[in-house]
Amino acid sequence: MTEDTIQQISITAGVLVFYFVTRFFITRFNKRYAVRNKIQKDRAVMISKIINFILSLLFAVGIALVWNFNWKDLFFYLTSFFTILGIGLVAQWSILSNVTSALILFFYYPYRIGSKVKIIDGDNSVTGIVRDISMFAIKIEDEDGHLVSYPNNLAIQKPMASMEPKE
Repeated sequence: MTEDTIQQISITAGVLVFYFVTRFFITRFNKRYAVRNKIQKDRAVMISKIINFILSLLFAVGIALVWNFNWKDLFFYLTSFFTILGIGLVAQWSILSNVTSALILFFYYPYRIGSKVKIIDGDNSVTGIVRDISMFAIKIEDEDGHLVSYPNNLAIQKPMASMEPKE
């Protein structure tokens, strides 16, 4: 083995250790945050998966940099894939914005499941009880018992009011 190969293996081992330690602490922080803020367990698991996926991508890029990966080939395949995906799934950006909004709602959302809220959206205003907060939408049960699915990206953009009595 050459000295460069030994150095690459050492750096890869260091990056691997850093990846697992970082993943452990982020998962631990996420669980504690969810318990402390009384966030539904399913939402905490979903956010952990998203964060672990992003961390895994960063790890893969780090390893590729260490081993001098040929980026031109990768970018060719990725751009081809995303072009087909973009054509096939017209609503791609809507999906991405809802997933990103789910991350934001997890860490900063003043309402929980069971809270009575009003989303102020002109003629499309919704008043009811939050029944679920998923990856793509907030499900609100209105006064008539209908389940309304409100997209996460709109929940961040539109003003929301708490209908709970002040203590």
